[in-house]
Amino acid sequence: MHNPDVPVPTQAPTRGPFAEGERVLVVDSHARRYLVTLKQGGEFHTHLGALRHDDLIGHPEGTIVTASRGSTLLVFRPTLADFVLKMQRGAQVVYPKDLGLILIYADIFPGARVLEAGTGSASLTLALLRSVGEVGSVVSYELREDHYKQALTNIEAWYRAFGAKPDNLELVLGDVFDAGSTAAQGPFDRIVLDLPEPWQAVATTAQALVSGGTLCCYLPTVPQVMRTVEAMRAGGFALINTFEGLVRGWNVSGQSVRPDHRMVAHTGFIITGRRLAPTETLKDALSENARE
Repeated sequence: MHNPDVPVPTQAPTRGPFAEGERVLVVDSHARRYLVTLKQGGEFHTHLGALRHDDLIGHPEGTIVTASRGSTLLVFRPTLADFVLKMQRGAQVVYPKDLGLILIYADIFPGARVLEAGTGSASLTLALLRSVGEVGSVVSYELREDHYKQALTNIEAWYRAFGAKPDNLELVLGDVFDAGSTAAQGPFDRIVLDLPEPWQAVATTAQALVSGGTLCCYLPTVPQVMRTVEAMRAGGFALINTFEGLVRGWNVSGQSVRPDHRMVAHTGFIITGRRLAPTETLKDALSENARE
C-alpha cells in the first residue's frame, strides 16, 4: 500500500533499467504492439516465439531482443498513448489524437482544479492528471458502476509502481447532474464533459466553474453538438468553438513517400467555451466604471 507520507508522483518511472512488475511495450517486426508485465521466470508467447522476461529485467529501455524462433523484438516503456490504446475498456476510450486537442484547447494547466464527467475507461482522466501535475487535482464522476470499476483498474494499472492511485484524484461513483455534488466542491478552473447529454449538465456545472474558466465537451454526433452549443450560449458561455481532429500517417521508405491507406478520421467533436462573469457582477463593474 502507498505510504500517505510520501507524495504519489504523477507518472510512472521513465528512466533506468526494466524492473520486475513493470509493464513494457513489446513491438514485433510487423509493428504489432503488446503490453507485457515483467515477472522473474515468466515468458511472453506470440506466434513469432517466446520471450523470456529475465532477458529484459535489469536491461535498459530500447533493448533489442530475439524471440525463441529468431524474430527480433523491440522493447520500450509504454507511452500514455500506448497504454490508452491497449488497456481494458469498459466504455469507448478517448483516443490519443483527441486527448492532445482537449488538453490544449481546454487549456489544462499545471495546478488546475479540473472536474470531469464521465470517467469511462479513464483515458482522459489519466491525461488530465498528467497535465495538472502534482499541485493540481482532478475530480471525476462516473454514473455506471461497471465503468467506475474498470476506470479504477486502469488508473491503478498505470500507476502500479506506487501501489495506489494518485492522491490528487477523486474518483466518484455518482451523478454529475446533482447540483449539490459538483457545486459544493467548486470552484473548478476547467470542466470536461464526456457525456451523452452534456446540455443537461451545463447549468449545474457552470455554477462550479470560475468566471473565465473553460468548459469542454466531447461528443460523437452532430445533433448532440447542436443541443450542447445552444445550451452553452443560453447558459452564460462565450467564445464557443467546435472542431474535430483527423490524423493520417505517412509511410517513408527511401524515395517512396506516400500516405497510409487508412487514417484515424472522425472519432468525436470537441466543443470549448469560456464562462462569462455572472450578470450581477458585470452590472456592478459597469456601474462602477460609469461613476468613475
